[in-house]
Amino acid sequence: MARAAVLGRLSWLVARLADIRDETATARTLILEVPGWPGHLPGQHIDVRLTAEDGYSTQRSYSIASAPAGSRLELTIQLLDDGEVSPYLAQVLSRGDPLELRGPVGGYFVWHPADPAPVLLIGGGSGVVPLMAMVRTRIASGSQAPMRLIYSTRSRDTLLYAAELERIAAGGSGLSVDVVYTRSAPPGTGGRTGRLDGDRLAALAGPQDAGVACFVCGPTGFVESIADLLTSRGMDPRQVRTERFGPSGGN
Repeated sequence: MARAAVLGRLSWLVARLADIRDETATARTLILEVPGWPGHLPGQHIDVRLTAEDGYSTQRSYSIASAPAGSRLELTIQLLDDGEVSPYLAQVLSRGDPLELRGPVGGYFVWHPADPAPVLLIGGGSGVVPLMAMVRTRIASGSQAPMRLIYSTRSRDTLLYAAELERIAAGGSGLSVDVVYTRSAPPGTGGRTGRLDGDRLAALAGPQDAGVACFVCGPTGFVESIADLLTSRGMDPRQVRTERFGPSGGN
C-alpha cells in the first residue's frame, strides 16, 4: 500500500492555469487547478516539466506557496533572466494553458498544523515561499501554535506577498511578521537596512522556547549563516530544519 501511494504521488499530472497574481515586477503567482491532486503539507514542493515540440524536456522544482485547498495549489515564480524554465512560467504561460507537474515531494521540511509547538520561520528572498504556505495553513486550519515569520529581502520592490503580509502583521492572534530590508527600506520602517546578523536576529526572534520548531529557507549562504547563528545561541541543531538553493535558486 505504501509503495503504491508513493508511485501515485510521483505520477505526472496535467494542471491548468486558472489565474495569475502579480507579486512584484519580476515575480508572479500561478494559481493552478490540478485534477487528481492528492493534497500536500506546507513546506513541500513539486516538480514542473516543460516539453518542447522537438521533444526536448526539462524540469525544475518549485515550492508550493498555498495552504492545502482541494485540487488547487499556488506556485510563486521568480523570473531569472538566464533561466530556462522561469521565463516561460513568469511571462508566457497564460490562463487555461496546461502544465505538467508531479508531487507533492518532500517530507522533512514540513510543518504539521496539529503540532502546538511554537514555530520560527526565517526566509531569505524567494525562500519565503514555502514558509508562506505554513503561515497560510496556520490561518486556514485555525491552529493556535505561536508563529513568527522573519523575512529578509532587498527592498519593497522585491517583497513578495506585500499586502497580505501587512494584513497578517496587523492581525495578531499569535502570528507575527517582521521584514528585514537589506538594501533599501521603505518610508515608515525607520530606514534601517542590512543583513540579518546575530544582533538583529536575537532582537526579532526573542528568547526561544526549548520546544520551538525552526524552518529556514533561502540561498545556500543565507541558510548556513542563519543556522549557525541559531545554534550559536544555544538552539539544538535538531530543532532547525533547512531548505536551500544555489545563489540564484531554481531557474
